[in-house]
Amino acid sequence: MRLFAIADPHLSKAQPKPMDIFGSNWQGHPELFFENWQKTVYEQDIVLIPGDISWAMKLEDALLDLEAIAALPGKKVLLKGNHDYWWTSISKLRNTLPEGIYALQNDAIKIGNLVIAGSRGWVCPNSTGFSEKDNKIYLRELHRLELSIQAAQKIKSKDDYFVIMLHFPPTNVRLEPNQVTKLIKEAKPNALVFGHIHGEFENSVIKNLADIDVHFVAADALKFVPKLIKDDI
Repeated sequence: MRLFAIADPHLSKAQPKPMDIFGSNWQGHPELFFENWQKTVYEQDIVLIPGDISWAMKLEDALLDLEAIAALPGKKVLLKGNHDYWWTSISKLRNTLPEGIYALQNDAIKIGNLVIAGSRGWVCPNSTGFSEKDNKIYLRELHRLELSIQAAQKIKSKDDYFVIMLHFPPTNVRLEPNQVTKLIKEAKPNALVFGHIHGEFENSVIKNLADIDVHFVAADALKFVPKLIKDDI
């Protein structure tokens, strides 16, 4: 079993939204997302999708995208992104998800020897324009991450491979440490994955954090090829 990750697919079957208006790095989307997944991922593999999955506003519309993802090889673990407005009630979502897709929110998931925790995250303190409202959301997401890590610790065995996934990067563009990075370092995961950032800011994401393998997995930055996180779990 191999572990892959790819964030920000930004699918839109219900109301197609061309992504190449955001730059040439989106040319070929979404076809390349599906084609490269088919070429890369096997049925026994697991793929993490940390956010911005569908542009849909309602779950019934997002299901068109979720069903397309479900038809791809491998098991999938989803995390909510800031554009996933269709993701409201976690219980309703889990009752609706196609087989082989898992949704992570305020808890942890264990598949074989893999344990996954995480939360959406938010822009970090000292980011440009960081407001009081941002701080409230940041602290809420910090608490959700803490709950998820606590849940992971309860189900994790000594030899399990432990991954934390976020949608937002864990730092601002100056890579300043904060409460999120402190919490992640204390949790000591094997790997950290995140997306969200596009274009010129891709060079401003954190690449190292203690002894943790850090993976930036925004789909356009990966040229829509799922990134291998762990070859054998």
